[in-house]
Amino acid sequence: MNLTRLMVLGTLDQYGPRHGHEIRRIAEVTNVGEWGGVSVGALYRELRTMEGEGLVETVRTERVGRRPARTVYAITSEGSLELSMLTEQAIRSTHLPPDPLGVGLSFAETGADREELASWLHSRREMFALRMTELEVDRQRLEARGVLDPLRAAVMYRGQLHAETEVRWHDELAKILAELPGNEPAGDLADQPGGEHGDPAGSPDGAPPGDPVGELPGKAGRNPPGNPAGELPGKTGRNLAGDPAGKAGRNLPGGSAGGPAGKAGRNLPGNPAGGLAGRTGRQGAR
Repeated sequence: MNLTRLMVLGTLDQYGPRHGHEIRRIAEVTNVGEWGGVSVGALYRELRTMEGEGLVETVRTERVGRRPARTVYAITSEGSLELSMLTEQAIRSTHLPPDPLGVGLSFAETGADREELASWLHSRREMFALRMTELEVDRQRLEARGVLDPLRAAVMYRGQLHAETEVRWHDELAKILAELPGNEPAGDLADQPGGEHGDPAGSPDGAPPGDPVGELPGKAGRNPPGNPAGELPGKTGRNLAGDPAGKAGRNLPGGSAGGPAGKAGRNLPGNPAGGLAGRTGRQGAR
């Protein structure tokens, strides 16, 4: 919705023909750019645009002293229809603006330092407290000067109540944050129950699944499935299914014995005994 257009057409409809500087002064006095979302700097451009659309028309040009000539505009019948449509849209609108504060607190609060977050919220609270005071002072001053009628005074009071509600909400939020548990750093694994690796039995090596007694010697001492006793010697002591003994001797499909000869002693198809000696002890299919 073009609120700048609504403000300009409404001003011309209420006060009669005016030049751009007079409309700008009304916008500045009422501070509508702050609370109403009107772009005061775009007033002259909006007047020229609406003139091209037939919503306003030039009635005369005024010159005071050596100042530049000023064009006086008046609202047209088409402009009155546009004003009626914009007014209905504005009053019936229930659209809420985006809520960056709500998004920040809902999705990013846990990533902020608690003291830093409190400082940000306090600054925001003070800004609303200042706005609340300024609106009250301005409303009373303009009413005393006869600038504001009761309807416009009620509009300013509504803005004052909005600011006051924000201040009260911040005060309630500060109490909630004060009662929340602090940001505690995650504990070291060694501090967790059950020893360094979270072993329920508290064994120093932390017996993994498949090694209920945690008896494997060596650096890792892991007992994979198929070696319930954990009796394999060696650095890793892994025992694959089908090879209950041997240092590393792996028994692949096709070999039931899984002979321990050779450093790797692998039993490939075609070598059921797995008895090849040597460094790799591999035998291919013949």
